[in-house]
Amino acid sequence: MTRRIILFFSILALLSSCKTEISEIPTSQLPLADPFILLHEGTYYAYGTGEPGFRIYTSQDLRHWKQGGIALDLDKVWGTKQFWAPEVYYVESQGRFFLFYSSEEHICVATADNPEGPFVQDEIRPIREEKGIDTSLFIDEDGTPYLYFVRFTGGNVIWSAEMDAGLTRIKEETLTECISATDEWELQDAKVTEGPSVFKVGKEYYMIYSANHTRSHEYAVGYATAPSPLGPWKKFEGNPVFKRGFPNTGNLVGIGHGAPFHDKAGHMMYVFHAHYNDSTMYPRSLYINTKLKIDSKGILSMPGEIISPVLD
Repeated sequence: MTRRIILFFSILALLSSCKTEISEIPTSQLPLADPFILLHEGTYYAYGTGEPGFRIYTSQDLRHWKQGGIALDLDKVWGTKQFWAPEVYYVESQGRFFLFYSSEEHICVATADNPEGPFVQDEIRPIREEKGIDTSLFIDEDGTPYLYFVRFTGGNVIWSAEMDAGLTRIKEETLTECISATDEWELQDAKVTEGPSVFKVGKEYYMIYSANHTRSHEYAVGYATAPSPLGPWKKFEGNPVFKRGFPNTGNLVGIGHGAPFHDKAGHMMYVFHAHYNDSTMYPRSLYINTKLKIDSKGILSMPGEIISPVLD
């Protein structure tokens, strides 16, 4: 009987220890999921899903980072939880920084005078009443702004729309479906396409996106092209272009939901997240693929070295 009592309390102790948040695992890496990097006046700023309000990290070389403050003024923005997938842009026509993000599964935007905030909303509301996540901004050469985001229309489906001049609303009449999970590689775990990023090369528009549930080891990155910002989008037949098991990914799993950016030398790179390790998802960490390449045939690949940034 004594042994049974000891065993019982041992099990209780173990279960109690399991309640500790996995995100509290000590790490010297940047504990950011859905990451985004902004280069502004010679400094790199990293944002991502993690702490409420989005912890900011800064770097001069992409390898060594310092922890900064919180981007959002939580008293002056909509929502109180589920702060996900921030992206920050300096919009020259507005003379301000815009932080697009999700809160409580609604898409939102806040503004600030500098990349460290505090970002606030003049009118505290989401961009749309309908639920959505994973906002990303693209401004075309003619100055027309477009917003890409996920709606829950038969799974996670990527949609786009033209924005108003103030970048606080979309023009609902332009709402257009872009990408949904239809291919075998996209359907390994749940019906999910998400994390869109759009840019233009020549006359072609590129959309990088992720597919499968973020919990899956098979979370991966593909892309599509289109003749216009609203499509129609054609998926690359060789997708995925970046996933676990590739020569440059080592032991990383759950690779995806990142964004392209340019370094100080003008090279195009791709920031992304991966699981903590192959058995534990949280905390997901930020990594950088140092080469996002588009060849003479317009084919996109990511063959670069993988940087695993560290906190100084």
